Amino acid sequence: MGMLGCLHPSPSRLGGRNQPSCGGAKSAGTLLLMACLWGTAAESPGGLLRLVGGPSRCAGRVEVLHNGTWGTVCDDGWGSPEGQVVCRQLGCGTLLSVAPGTRYGEGTGQIWLDEVNCTGEERDLSECRARPWGEHNCQHVEDASVECSDSSITALGTLQLLNGPNRCAGRVEVLHNHMWGTVCDDGWDLVDAAVVCRQLGCGTPLSATSGAHFGRGHDPIWLDEVNCTGTEDTLFDCQASAWGNNNCFHGEDAGVICSASEMSVATKLRLANGSTHCEGRVEVTHNGTWAALCDEGWGLAEARVVCRQLGCGRALSAPGGFHFGQGPGQMWPDSVSCVGTETALSACKAKPRGNGTCHHGREARVVCAGNSEGDQVRLVNYGSRCAGRVEVFHNKKWGTVCDDNWDLLDAEVVCRQLDCGRALSAPGGGQFGRGDGIIWMDETNCTGMESTLSACRARPWGINNCYHGEDAGVVCSDSIIPEPAHLQLANGSHRCAGRVEVLHQEEWGAVCDHGWDKQDAEVVCRQLGCGTALPALEGADFGTGPRRIWLDNMNCQGTEPALTKCRASPWGESSCSHGKHASVVCSGSAVSTFAPVRLVDGPGRCAGRVEVFHNEKWGTVCDDSWDFMDAKVVCRQLDCGTVVMAPRRAHFGQGQGPIWLDDVRCMGTEAALSECRAKGWGVHGCEHGEDAGVVCSGSGISDLGSLRLVNGSDLCSGKVEVFHDQRWGGICTDGWDLAEAHVVCRQLGCGAAHSAAGSAWFGTGDGLIWVDAVECTGTEGALFECKVKFWGAESCKSRGHAGVSCSASADLDPGSSEALRLVSGPHRCAGRVEVFHNQQWGTICDDSWDLNDAAVVCRQLGCGTAMSAPGLSGFGQGSGPIWLDGVSCLGTEATLAECPVKPWGHHTCNHVEDASVVCSGSGIASIPRLRLVGGLSECAGRVEVFYNNKWGTVCDDSWDLRDAAVVCRQLGCGVALSAPSSARFGWGAGPIWLDDVSCTGEETDFSKCQAKMWGIHNCHHGEDAGVVCAAGNSSSADLQLVDGPHRCAGRVEVLHAGQWGTVCDDGWDLNDAAVVCRQLGCGRAEAAPGRARFGRGMGRIWLDDVACAGSEDALAQCRAHPWGQSNCNHGEDASVVCSDAGATNTSTVRLVDGPHRCAGRVEVFHNQQWGTVCDNGWDLSDAAVVCWQLGCGVAVAAPAGASFGRGLDPIWLDRVACVGGEKALVQCRARPWGINSCTHEEDAGVVCSDLARAEVAEVRLAEGPNRCAGRVEVLHAGQWGTVCDDSWDLNDAAVVCRQLGCGRAEAAHGRAYFGQGTGHIWLDDMSCTGSEDNLAQCQAHPWGQSNCHHGEDAGVVCSDANVTKEVQVRLANGPNRCAGRVEVLHEQRWGTICDDSWDLKDAKVVCQQLGCGTAVSVPDQAHFGHGLDPIWLDDVECTGMETTFSQCSLSSWGLHNCNHNEDAGVVCSGTDPLQVRVQDGPGPCAGRVEVLYNATWHGVCGSRWSLLEAGVVCRQLGCGPAQSAPVGAQLRQGDGHALLEGLSCRGTESLLLECQQRETGLGPCTQGSAAGVVCTKPKGATTSCSVLIALLVLVMLLSGVLLWLNLKRRCMAAAQAGARQHPGDQNTSATSFRPVGAIYLPTKPESPEDADTEMTQLMKEDAAP
Repeated sequence: MGMLGCLHPSPSRLGGRNQPSCGGAKSAGTLLLMACLWGTAAESPGGLLRLVGGPSRCAGRVEVLHNGTWGTVCDDGWGSPEGQVVCRQLGCGTLLSVAPGTRYGEGTGQIWLDEVNCTGEERDLSECRARPWGEHNCQHVEDASVECSDSSITALGTLQLLNGPNRCAGRVEVLHNHMWGTVCDDGWDLVDAAVVCRQLGCGTPLSATSGAHFGRGHDPIWLDEVNCTGTEDTLFDCQASAWGNNNCFHGEDAGVICSASEMSVATKLRLANGSTHCEGRVEVTHNGTWAALCDEGWGLAEARVVCRQLGCGRALSAPGGFHFGQGPGQMWPDSVSCVGTETALSACKAKPRGNGTCHHGREARVVCAGNSEGDQVRLVNYGSRCAGRVEVFHNKKWGTVCDDNWDLLDAEVVCRQLDCGRALSAPGGGQFGRGDGIIWMDETNCTGMESTLSACRARPWGINNCYHGEDAGVVCSDSIIPEPAHLQLANGSHRCAGRVEVLHQEEWGAVCDHGWDKQDAEVVCRQLGCGTALPALEGADFGTGPRRIWLDNMNCQGTEPALTKCRASPWGESSCSHGKHASVVCSGSAVSTFAPVRLVDGPGRCAGRVEVFHNEKWGTVCDDSWDFMDAKVVCRQLDCGTVVMAPRRAHFGQGQGPIWLDDVRCMGTEAALSECRAKGWGVHGCEHGEDAGVVCSGSGISDLGSLRLVNGSDLCSGKVEVFHDQRWGGICTDGWDLAEAHVVCRQLGCGAAHSAAGSAWFGTGDGLIWVDAVECTGTEGALFECKVKFWGAESCKSRGHAGVSCSASADLDPGSSEALRLVSGPHRCAGRVEVFHNQQWGTICDDSWDLNDAAVVCRQLGCGTAMSAPGLSGFGQGSGPIWLDGVSCLGTEATLAECPVKPWGHHTCNHVEDASVVCSGSGIASIPRLRLVGGLSECAGRVEVFYNNKWGTVCDDSWDLRDAAVVCRQLGCGVALSAPSSARFGWGAGPIWLDDVSCTGEETDFSKCQAKMWGIHNCHHGEDAGVVCAAGNSSSADLQLVDGPHRCAGRVEVLHAGQWGTVCDDGWDLNDAAVVCRQLGCGRAEAAPGRARFGRGMGRIWLDDVACAGSEDALAQCRAHPWGQSNCNHGEDASVVCSDAGATNTSTVRLVDGPHRCAGRVEVFHNQQWGTVCDNGWDLSDAAVVCWQLGCGVAVAAPAGASFGRGLDPIWLDRVACVGGEKALVQCRARPWGINSCTHEEDAGVVCSDLARAEVAEVRLAEGPNRCAGRVEVLHAGQWGTVCDDSWDLNDAAVVCRQLGCGRAEAAHGRAYFGQGTGHIWLDDMSCTGSEDNLAQCQAHPWGQSNCHHGEDAGVVCSDANVTKEVQVRLANGPNRCAGRVEVLHEQRWGTICDDSWDLKDAKVVCQQLGCGTAVSVPDQAHFGHGLDPIWLDDVECTGMETTFSQCSLSSWGLHNCNHNEDAGVVCSGTDPLQVRVQDGPGPCAGRVEVLYNATWHGVCGSRWSLLEAGVVCRQLGCGPAQSAPVGAQLRQGDGHALLEGLSCRGTESLLLECQQRETGLGPCTQGSAAGVVCTKPKGATTSCSVLIALLVLVMLLSGVLLWLNLKRRCMAAAQAGARQHPGDQNTSATSFRPVGAIYLPTKPESPEDADTEMTQLMKEDAAP
């Protein structure tokens, strides 16, 4: 970065005025004086600089004039000093504020300047340093702005409301330290808003908005935790956190709406016409009167906000209909849409109603749980709001709950009340520490269905026989969800050692080491759970770190819970130089010093009895004082997540051997159990009946909290299923008896168990068994408290599925939702009404059945409002008893049991009269209803509509994609792919209801399309219309060809219900085969053989009589028998041979720059180029499609704001709107390709759940003759292990060879051909297709699950095993062939090497192979520019003794976790290494720079010489930082040559060798001046030397003044005389050094007379008034 230089062309061209030119008439060898050029501009301030887009000329976006064109300035490094210079130059007073980002809009055209660096004392911007003109890495969203004191901005003071409709409504921004910033919404309320409105003179507050209601700011977040009393004159008088100290992001920016804004805001809220103030019709004040809210879009999310605002607890329902009567005459003009987390209804989004009117009967309604005094509950003392000691609020005091009778049902109520998921455990015995104060509740006895803990039965408040050692606790499922990290230690060998980095404003930044001490380090170690801080290691290097420095001048007491609670400079304010970052080494990094710990006799390595290794023996831990803090340390040490339970009393059985530890007392922040306080090793008074246990979340045991009973007659009987890995699966019947059944019934709230049934009773479902063995005592509260063996270990001997029948099926409360159901409908909220009585389900007769009755049913089921009440068995005839008749509800009842009705079983009906209901919660707007039948999924098939209680078809006259689009949208099936006609999906039966359907394609309901009247048509069923939607379009992942020579030939298998099955060859032909080939991307069909040509399959025969037209995109679009219905055997399995044997199904989507392939920035492939997706509207539905398409499980997060870095390619998609059922992102609705208004700062990201599939298995071949032959070993969980030879073949071997870059597979050996391995056998039953890129992509048993021994270890011989290939290496983009970016040649392509673990030992081998001497340095972070080709290698390990690079330990080719920002570099000494020295100076650290070249010392030409280059020289000389970089010293007589002309350094290099030196050599220095340096702290400098240096600087300054006067006179003379020329020669009397901004003299010396005349003239001008 050099001086800006002259920032404009000849001033004579500006504004048409004939101004003097300082350069146009000079000779080419003359360099103009910068001050001269800008001195002329000073006569009209702003002539070369302007502020645009603002309210006046003194506020706006900064623009400068260069080459006749105006351009902007990038905000990189833009701050107060730069703003001060701009205001001074424009004559606009003093600086008011600087604003990075686009506060005054985005500029257009050129970005002229970047990284401008002023001291603040300069007269104009030209005197500041900056990158060369036009060189930048910015976009116009980074255009810098300035506000000066002479602008109209000063009238606004230091507070503004932005981004609103006027100055009295918007996002709150405050001015501090010359920068505008936002206010965090933590604690933000109407009292704070009142102060803002008063300060702005905007009246009274209408709303205090949160959640960035008026958009996210781009500036600092200045204030947090604002707490006003309401009487303050200004916001700055209120209490708040220190400036810049917050834990917020801009999604939490606070806003205000004042009365003077005239915005429509609900200021008051009430629930009217209810039995209490916590239920009723929602009304708000509008124009001074109460107005009702319309129920358009109204749901539980909005109801939650109302209940929260009114202090009425949680929302129970948002009922529709006339439940609370009609409202007042006036309706609120807007509809409201809430997220559900807002603190007030005014914080929700409001928009005009879609239909413009809202009739009475459509008012919004809410039923809240209420707010009795004891409703408030909290969980404390664990660091999560969803786990901890239970405390309740009563009589204005918080108190604890005694653990007498405390169980999972009680805990379930607490979790529901806190909205924390389900209960995982209910620990007692003060396991979350002992509370203090009163014990409010004892002998609590909840049914599990209560809405609040205070609603449960218990002893009277405060009456108990307990002490605080019996305080109850709760662990809810949401507590095990990991929270995003805000602190990390980077670049260390362990997570507990490294450079300190904090996350702020969604960006990681470093902490400066100013004042950093052990107390600060202690806070970091404690916060990370890494134990205590260790002394800093000598010479520890944790890298240079990020450019951003967030914190400086840290001052912790050492007791703070988090680093952000310590005192420090405001966020982002730092004077820290790069590399001066704080680092920490915690005791947790010294893993070898810890006593190993394990959990045994549990369901996995993350649950079981605690054992520690000491004195060469494993021993147990006594449970005295054992609690969650102790268990927390164990889970962390084992990397097993968070604690679910900390059981005592040998819950996992009694151990053997010594009891090593007793009375363990952990703080919870220790890195290992051996760091906690305890009695001495082996000192205890315990026995093994007191062995402590732990259950961590990593065990997966919490999934056993999700149970259901299926295939039974009611909710309390059936086959037991658990939900794991996004699928339901069964429990093995091995050992299953009444004890286990009792626990299941208890967990489900179904009473006692009547029987423990097996598969014979309830069936096997799809056959999946998750849990292989369960052993309960019968007293446990939930299945996860029993001993279990899971997941899918496939050791179930009986293969039977466990079931239960519970007693509570006969005891259901008629008023509960469990006693009522809707069956045979498309949704649980639509169907035939059935009630449960006398242990049997029965129907209701439709006599007098109407919408009032239906409304009660919908309300009882929590299904919204009643849409219709069909009779005459509208959803089919039921069976069994008809329980109710003559039902006559008012419509306001809470349950059907409250309505008048005949006695149970008394009726005069038959099942033709069964009553039905359609509720709004079903998603069915009203009758008619819609479905697709005859296809292979619910999203493809013949269109049928329900009308007049009958299903009928639609005629295909004028049927097209617009009609199909409406059908797909209504069914939630994505976009329409085709609209087949002519009964593609078979002839329907019954009526043809519709004909000549004509949709626009925009309708949301098919019934809204134009058509003939119902039943009027001229068609027959051969013209039935069909639809194929995107969500019904099977991807290639649902289809495979197996047992063929390659992936494009073989037996056809399809995936259905989680299981692969075959296709029968009945009717199988080339049309069917063509669809298979197209779906797999395998070209055209060449053959469609039947009769099991490629061998017989196993399992299900899924499809028969497939009849494709041949034009379909997927097999699922073809006609066929329903899934699983066939009359075939596996001797009739169909097959396909496609033309494209080498085809690969390339994906059109990828995730990049993330930690693995299942998380990262979303990129899509279009028009032969990868591009990003804008985050506008990006949410989890969109992310779910990406995860599905990549086979990465479900979506966990959909981060926006370029969370995974900015892309570099086109932004292809914007406003993506997926339903969530699409199979590919390109099937979702979006703006046209490439049409957007985004920048790469808005690149969308995705994090998927399936980390196992995302894993890339590192592989090696061991004990073979070379790296391409040997025993196969894979790295998993940090350990190498072998692969079992079961089903091991050449396809598997091919993947290994490809991954290692070893050619093709020659042999796939078994039976430990290369010797037996040791340790784990990681993989078994490998099944690769041969086309995978990595072994982890192949199908196999779960990691570590095998039935093998090491005598079955698999081996591989690859084609390159007998070829020793020398890896070619080169150094690119450097100054010469011996310095540059390291690149290696592989597969005929040059690629880079990642700098992970790259060091001098690796570089030494590269230099030696290239014949470039030894390694001098290893610059990282793409010092020599970004490579453009593959990243071939990562984690290279050389010893330094190798003779060629190929002898180093090289990881798998192409396997890395890097991007080109991490390209490694090397600087070798070369055959003639450069040495540097300084001459003719006062000491060894100041003087003219010379380098040794070809045994001769040469000067360095001063062209483009700056402080950057000088800094490198000072560093190489071992001196301090560069003080100045003088240029202008005359070369020695007779030399006339200089080396390295045009030398360009970044300033971070350690040697001149590392700087760019292209086209350098010995030749004449075109400027004739040599470069010099003055370094600080010269070695051996004495006081007298310092005095000489000071005198020298003074002489230089005086010389500069005289020269400036000289040139000013010459410029003025030029203005008067026109284009006069002054040729001259090099001044031979130049001093050795000149100040920065070097002045070159004319090339011809002037006569003394001219000089004297000139000086006289200047003196006269100065004396003139």
